Amino acid sequence: MKKTLNPLNWTKKQQIIGGVVAVVLVGGVTSGVVADVNHQTEVRKIEQLKKDKIEKAKVRAEKARQLEKSNEADSKKLLDIAEKNPTDKNIKLAEDSILKVKNAEVKKVFDNQVVGIKNRGKLETEAKTSVSNYQKDAMNQDKYKTAQQAVNKLTSSYSKGLKDTLNKQLATSKKQADDATKAQQAKSASDSKTKVTNTNKEQSDSTGSTTNNSNNANTGTDSQSTVNNDVASGSNSYGGGSQNNYSQGGSNTSQNNSNSGSSNQGQGNNGQSNSNSNSNTNTGGTGSNGGNSGQPTQPSKPAPVWKYRGWVSVDGVRVYQQIFDTPGEAGAWAQQMFNSSDIIQASFDGKRCNFGTEPVQVN
Repeated sequence: MKKTLNPLNWTKKQQIIGGVVAVVLVGGVTSGVVADVNHQTEVRKIEQLKKDKIEKAKVRAEKARQLEKSNEADSKKLLDIAEKNPTDKNIKLAEDSILKVKNAEVKKVFDNQVVGIKNRGKLETEAKTSVSNYQKDAMNQDKYKTAQQAVNKLTSSYSKGLKDTLNKQLATSKKQADDATKAQQAKSASDSKTKVTNTNKEQSDSTGSTTNNSNNANTGTDSQSTVNNDVASGSNSYGGGSQNNYSQGGSNTSQNNSNSGSSNQGQGNNGQSNSNSNSNTNTGGTGSNGGNSGQPTQPSKPAPVWKYRGWVSVDGVRVYQQIFDTPGEAGAWAQQMFNSSDIIQASFDGKRCNFGTEPVQVN
């Protein structure tokens, strides 16, 4: 056995065979080593590819994260602009920006914010319109209540500035309307008082005129009665003189003279003198009566006719004024002119603007 394993003891044939086997064995070992090296190289390549792929994925993820962050920031910025100024254009820009946001939760929050902005825009528009309608008709209490309710719905912090402005406009118009109402009521009361005073004065003047006429008539009657009595009782009076004014007295005088006969002729001069005296008295009476019958009756004054002027002033200077038949028409017109754009602008410029009504006598 030992001799066989010793290559020195091999025969030539055995040596050849042994050499071939040795070569085969060496080649197999070498091939195995080469194959192992190649395998390890391939493994390293695969591992590197995996690392590169992972690295690229990380880079892509970081880029996507940065882009998402940028899109969310842009959306927030545009939403803030839309909140402060909710125009259709600003809201549309915010909506388009939100479409780029990939995070579902963040996108939902942004969408809800857009809905809130749209609803607030509607409420602000309704409040502005309601206040404007009331300013044009400030005497209308229903429009005031509608405007007040619309303004009270502005609960968003972004609407605070607008809400304060609208409340100030409401308060100003309400005060102006209340002042105009008080002025109209006071004017109506004054007009009624003036009318009653004028009526009482007319009645007093009429009563005084009637009393004077009655007194004058009574005076004339008394004078006539006195003359008649004098004529009837004075047999020495001159009958012809009394006939000119009182036929009955003349008749009585004539009868008295006739009854006196010739026995009274001696007293004729005295009687004629009395007659002249009585004639003067009668003439005075006649003059008095004539004066009474010709005295003109004092005409009553016509009732004053009043109209009403509406006016609007800027810094104490009246820039608008117009006359109407009723205080309501004048007040409504003055209120309407006070709410015109130029007066509102003057108020914003710091000028003192006011309006009112006043009575105007046209006769």
